[in-house]
Amino acid sequence: MSSDRECAEYFRSQKAYDRCFKEFWKKWRSYGRAAGRITLQDASEEERRAIGGIVGKVFFEEKIQFSFDEFEAGLQKTRFAPVHMQAVLEAYFGRKLQTSQAELDENQKKKSDFLHGIRDYFQETAGGDSAPVKWLEELTAAKKYGYQIILREFGENPRQAELLTKHVGNALLKLEEYKSTESDSTLAVFAADISGNPHYFDRGSVGGTLLIHGICCMEGAELPANAHSWRELLQSVGIVPDNVSSLVHACGLRLKTKEGWHPAYEAFCERKEPCVITMENMRGIREAQPLETRVYIVENEMVFTHLIHHLQNRQYTLLCTSGQPRSVVQLLIPMILKSGAQIYYSGDIDPDGIRIADRLWQKFGAGIQIWRMSPEDYEKSCSGESIGASGSSKLEHIRHPQLKRTAEAVKERRLAGYQENIRQELLRDIKESGLS
Repeated sequence: MSSDRECAEYFRSQKAYDRCFKEFWKKWRSYGRAAGRITLQDASEEERRAIGGIVGKVFFEEKIQFSFDEFEAGLQKTRFAPVHMQAVLEAYFGRKLQTSQAELDENQKKKSDFLHGIRDYFQETAGGDSAPVKWLEELTAAKKYGYQIILREFGENPRQAELLTKHVGNALLKLEEYKSTESDSTLAVFAADISGNPHYFDRGSVGGTLLIHGICCMEGAELPANAHSWRELLQSVGIVPDNVSSLVHACGLRLKTKEGWHPAYEAFCERKEPCVITMENMRGIREAQPLETRVYIVENEMVFTHLIHHLQNRQYTLLCTSGQPRSVVQLLIPMILKSGAQIYYSGDIDPDGIRIADRLWQKFGAGIQIWRMSPEDYEKSCSGESIGASGSSKLEHIRHPQLKRTAEAVKERRLAGYQENIRQELLRDIKESGLS
């Protein structure tokens, strides 16, 4: 056994040296040599006697201080001499000793080698002008487009990080193919083809988030701010998200394809029956035409049902968002406005309902008329349900003039208002074609 290892084994067997050796490790990582002063608080008598025997001092106080090089110099006078302090520390802790900076440099080199290795892989297999190569070069140079995601995954599991990055690179190659052939695919099928897992690129997953970064790099686009813009981005490159769960209930709305008016929706309009429109149904739809110049949108399903049951044999157009307007609604509204119709939107008069209405107005402007959401309507719709402090905070940045006044009334009374309580007023408005 070498003297360094023998020395380390001795100190490991003596618990009195444990704390000071931990401090030696820290100092060596900072300075790269035996340097700096060691301070031990509340040192036991055993620690004071053991350390004092090496450095040649007698410690009486419970707080003891000595220099690292004093300790090393003392070691050179023991039976273990000559000793190399770095080798002793490595043997003591059982791992390689590096300075913090050297460790950072080594880790950075590993990360750089990892990214360059994957770039070289795609350069060989797909060519230097391919989308994954351009993405990885931009990612490395600008430290964006998913750079931090990849490095985080690399720190946790290099093999999985390599698989993840290659899956996204292969996905970008597939999207290049879609662009050249004008093809498309559903998100689940696309993910299964690339990774074997249909949920690999789901929104919010690591793979899905990194793919969005790659697409933004490829298209020169900003990261999507919400689910609707996420769908739009995917659709722009030939990926069709889950288009069944994004839906709206409608009555009295005609939809047109390149072949003409869609016969299914024509039949619903003729029979004056409600239907469900999903994003899948919207594929190929070019126009939306309401039956009248006013289109009414409500938030609540029960209110929607009440209205259509009491509007039989009348001609009208009514939609129900079932809460937060989904992507299909965001797609239909511009089509409806383009037809020349005016949209009247009414939601629950609580913090979430007011925010939904305000966001729609901010997005679509004067084309959206806020309907039955005034302070007076709030008084009629009030329930006994408290909204709480967190609910009130959602009403701080409302911009629509009428909704701002309503928001103040809600903050004052701190009660939620619901559409069900003003359903008769909503019905009368549609029947009379006049809004209060």
